[in-house]
Amino acid sequence: MHHAERPVGMIAMSRSVTSAVLPGDLMARLAGVLRLVGTEAVETFDDPVVRRGMETVEVLITGWSCPPLTAEVLDATPRLRAVMHAAGSVKAHVCPEVFARGVVVSSAADANAEPVVDFTLAVITLAGKRAFGLARQYAAGRYAPFAQRIGNDGRVVGVVGASRIGRRVIARLRAAGYQVLVADPYLDRARAAELGAELTDLNELCRRSDVVTLHAPQLPETHHLIDERRLALLRDGALVVNTARGSVVDTDALTRACASGRIDACLDVTDPEPLPAGHPLFGMPNVWITPHLAGVQGTEVRRLGEFAVAEVERFVAGEPLRGAVRADQLGQLA
Repeated sequence: MHHAERPVGMIAMSRSVTSAVLPGDLMARLAGVLRLVGTEAVETFDDPVVRRGMETVEVLITGWSCPPLTAEVLDATPRLRAVMHAAGSVKAHVCPEVFARGVVVSSAADANAEPVVDFTLAVITLAGKRAFGLARQYAAGRYAPFAQRIGNDGRVVGVVGASRIGRRVIARLRAAGYQVLVADPYLDRARAAELGAELTDLNELCRRSDVVTLHAPQLPETHHLIDERRLALLRDGALVVNTARGSVVDTDALTRACASGRIDACLDVTDPEPLPAGHPLFGMPNVWITPHLAGVQGTEVRRLGEFAVAEVERFVAGEPLRGAVRADQLGQLA
């Protein structure tokens, strides 16, 4: 490929993460297929210097904290043909207007999915054995007798949302020997069976599950999907796992349910996020909260860049994209 034939590219994301997402070797690969505008990621599209560079940009590599691609921004990038997002959801910066102008969009959500699945399975395994609570007891000098110990065999796990992550969680749960229920308005019984799960409505899932793990997107119709009424349906000793979005659960209702000691919760996301210091959930022995770290972190962040760079290479070569996002999917994305 001659130098002049390479499309013009620009990187738009927080500079604090660029070197982790796109370390030197990945930047070199990008430079092999694109003529990059500038050597640093841009954090705003309002800068006059950035605006001048945008006039020729054909491929935009975006990431965390990329500013929204508004109609005005799109007007300033008349040659834009592709947006390659080196992160998960594109909902924060890609609007329907992007698709309306014929711009191709790709997301590295697949690269972000596997760490979330690993984390979810680890939490279900550990919490299913009451490991977190028993560890606290042990530290306080109480060694759990056999009668207090439970195992995971024969447990029923209810998966809320057959999303990209939800489907992978189902497969891993099945492989580990769990009985799996799934609730998802976009899923039919045959497809659920193919995935290895029994399709139920959400109320039945709550009633029958030992563990309820949430993988639904943040949408108006999923706001407080797990509310006081549904928490009351859970059997005594049930576990709620949330690695999806905090707003899917009514935090006040969950706080009351966990305070009663009737159910346990493992939360990687909360509403609000972060939870204020001193929130009652932090002090409960049956609740375990992590600071939104199930997705790619630290050394794993490179996976996002690798996916996005490979997508750029495929795009330039005229090959199908693996992370293509369609306009009609915007409303269902996390």
